[in-house]
Amino acid sequence: MKKQDPDKRKSNFEEVNLGYSEEEAIKEAERCLQCPSPSCTQGCPVNIDIPLFINHIKNKEHQKAIQEIKKTNNLPGICGRVCPQEEQCEIKCIIKKNPIKIGYLERFAADQEQIKDHLKSQNQNNKNKKIAIIGSGPSSLTCASDLALKGYNVTIYEALHDTGGVLRYGIPEFRLPKNIVDQEVEYIKKLGVEIKKNFVIGNTLSLEDLKQEYNAIFIGVGAGLPNFLKIEGETLPGVYSANEFLTRINLMKAYDFPNNQTPIKKEKQIVVIGGGNVAIDAARSAKRLGSDVTLIYRRGIEEMPARDEEIEHAKEEEINFELLTNPIKINGTEKVESIEVIKMQLTEPDESGRRSPVQIEGSEFQIPCQQVIVAIGQNPNPLLVKKTNLDQNEWGYLIVNEQMQTSDPKIFAGGDIIGGNATVIKAMGNGKIAAKAIDEQLNR
Repeated sequence: MKKQDPDKRKSNFEEVNLGYSEEEAIKEAERCLQCPSPSCTQGCPVNIDIPLFINHIKNKEHQKAIQEIKKTNNLPGICGRVCPQEEQCEIKCIIKKNPIKIGYLERFAADQEQIKDHLKSQNQNNKNKKIAIIGSGPSSLTCASDLALKGYNVTIYEALHDTGGVLRYGIPEFRLPKNIVDQEVEYIKKLGVEIKKNFVIGNTLSLEDLKQEYNAIFIGVGAGLPNFLKIEGETLPGVYSANEFLTRINLMKAYDFPNNQTPIKKEKQIVVIGGGNVAIDAARSAKRLGSDVTLIYRRGIEEMPARDEEIEHAKEEEINFELLTNPIKINGTEKVESIEVIKMQLTEPDESGRRSPVQIEGSEFQIPCQQVIVAIGQNPNPLLVKKTNLDQNEWGYLIVNEQMQTSDPKIFAGGDIIGGNATVIKAMGNGKIAAKAIDEQLNR
């Protein structure tokens, strides 16, 4: 897929990948072997009939392609851009050396869509049943749309002033343009879903209040409490969580200050700590603010959990990678002045399957910087969970069964609030399972 030139894009927030032309999409679709028992579909968390939608593209039936995708996925423009297809559907492709670019084709189909109201409610008999959805991220949007298509009255309660959850505040414009999120949300609203913004469940209303009014509840509030390193100097001015940094950049468009009201400090040298997609997003965003950016990760490049494509884009944009390196202290008097780090070496694999890093004594050195962004994961959103009696695990994530049902049979949950869902598409899969279970419960 064509993309912006690195020298140009590292100073703007416009989308990096430019999408397929019709000719390019058809050429790629023609490579599909149309397997009778497609393993690619088995690798899709929402079970899209991948060969069928690809065949529609090959035949220039683009509206049929998007209709097929939307039978199971109501966020194709988003998934085609940010989902790790290389670890899911594409890795299952029978063409091993150069798998079909399923994600690129899904994006093409979504971008070609002309009609957004072709799906009708499949079950008109449940209109007297009401469902409350807490949060408007990918898991919540999926659950809401599936239930709306079944004829339920669905209301989403969103704490922020705009919709999309992590799609809005976490993923930068250059990876996921916010007009794409707007389009997907508008489609879901056309299905009859009501969205109430600036509405904090747990404060404005309690879960018990919702239980009195709604037949079922789905919680998809994400994991909004950032982790920190717990090292000396971490409370100095100039230390951000990636959550705050990206929220300012993405949701509040601080990169366009003063045209937008939220500012962000632009520094000459910035260090980002972490190896996941969030760390890469933060590093590439900081680069676009004009900073010299160094990314510190305690393991090697092969162990980085971020997508290979995003790592490659970061390298092209001249992000400095300090691998096998771990921070031990942030230095400064009134603000951040440098970060002290130590080199690491990898030993035997740990419980995650990755080799464990250990320090190399005497290898300490300092990296000059005026800002540090910590991107080492998040814990469950405490605003709601701490005010419930729902069963939680030792880390505070809600415990659910295979139907995404919590310890309260009327309440379901999915996405990052239940832990272990690092991708948009897996969170969407949770939402689909919950919607199916809610429908079955209310029709017994």
